[in-house]
Amino acid sequence: MKTISQNPQTNMLMPINTGLSKERQHHKLLNGLLFLAMIFAVYITTLQPAMAHGEKNLEPYVRMRTIQWYDVQWSKQKFNVNEEVTVTGKFHVAEDWPISVPKPDASFLNISTPGPVMIRTERYLNGKPFMNSVALQPGGDYDFKVVLKGRLPGKYHIHPFFNLRDAGQVMGPGAWLDIGGDAADFTNNIQTINGEIVNMETYGLGNGIFWHSFWALLATAWLLWWVRRPLFIARYRMLKAGMEDELITPLDKHIAKAILVGVPVLVFAFYTMTVNQYPKAIPLQTSLDQILPLSAKVNAGVIEVETLRAEYRIPERAMTVSLSIKNGSDNPIQLGEFATGSVRFLNKAIPAPVENNTESVIAAGGLSLDNPSPIQPGEQRTLLVTAGDALWESEKLDGVINDADSRIGGLVFFYDSEGERYVSSISAAVIPKFD
Repeated sequence: MKTISQNPQTNMLMPINTGLSKERQHHKLLNGLLFLAMIFAVYITTLQPAMAHGEKNLEPYVRMRTIQWYDVQWSKQKFNVNEEVTVTGKFHVAEDWPISVPKPDASFLNISTPGPVMIRTERYLNGKPFMNSVALQPGGDYDFKVVLKGRLPGKYHIHPFFNLRDAGQVMGPGAWLDIGGDAADFTNNIQTINGEIVNMETYGLGNGIFWHSFWALLATAWLLWWVRRPLFIARYRMLKAGMEDELITPLDKHIAKAILVGVPVLVFAFYTMTVNQYPKAIPLQTSLDQILPLSAKVNAGVIEVETLRAEYRIPERAMTVSLSIKNGSDNPIQLGEFATGSVRFLNKAIPAPVENNTESVIAAGGLSLDNPSPIQPGEQRTLLVTAGDALWESEKLDGVINDADSRIGGLVFFYDSEGERYVSSISAAVIPKFD
């Protein structure tokens, strides 16, 4: 606010600034700091490299009860440009498939990378090469193999993933790959069905640039032809004045007719030239591969597991699951691992092998049992299993208690005295515990 005082020398009334000017200065300072904070936030979000692929943002029940990955391994994590790396593993298609997620009738196995840092050269499912999408069967187990070739040097976080139609991506366990060498040394030559060797990095590049430029120029010229004259207000006044026939001139009509006839003729002419130039061509494939799950193993069904109850204790960040287990094998067994949402909880009391040492989400001592003694052959026991670790929170799996479909799913791994492994899928509704 301002007050008025009288200057004794000039006998004039002058405004005197009070605390309002200071408030304005504070507001300007705060606005400036807010502006700088916004600039810094934009810098952080746009200029900093991405360290993950958003795999934690998918709902927990989708990550835990759709594609259940295990035994994912990378042949090596350090290699050079043009060298190949192989990722192998297995996954179980959960029987308790969420009702809100479309069935995996069309799924595509791929590798998630931060840009074209590698190329995929081979891909196999259950030992069969396949290029298209595949129909997966709930309750089935599959093994996969993908061969990749280094393209751009750098350190990247890579995931195998399944892209489910109408559902999105379900990421598998990730690993950091370090690609060395020089990007200029990369080669991507293939042999066509005609025996011609072509470089896939540059093949057809000039042709693509030409046609994109041609259609862009044609569209721009057509747009400029109309926007060069007055728009909106002037044309609206002409319409109100009953001069709508003068909005489109005879020249406009002639040019429109020429484009209407010329574009289809041009497309057909160049299509005919392309067919004559490349008579032996295979169109893009849209078929759906049908690959059956792995055949039933000898030990399948030997270990019977039924989930009785599941509770998530929020303060302890621990999932407690009650399992009814019947050992139908000839050897004592012990529970060595629980895996869910690409997070593995291991029982440190069991010297079970860690098949995948490239995963970053392993709770080495996160699994505990109320009765750790081995389950004898023919014995049926109710076992209280606790998987506790901060990974529930950091991997955003604890959000399952907030889902409309609040159920947990995962795989439990049993090991007998001879090192044989038995895998079973479990699922149950989750009851949150707040104290």
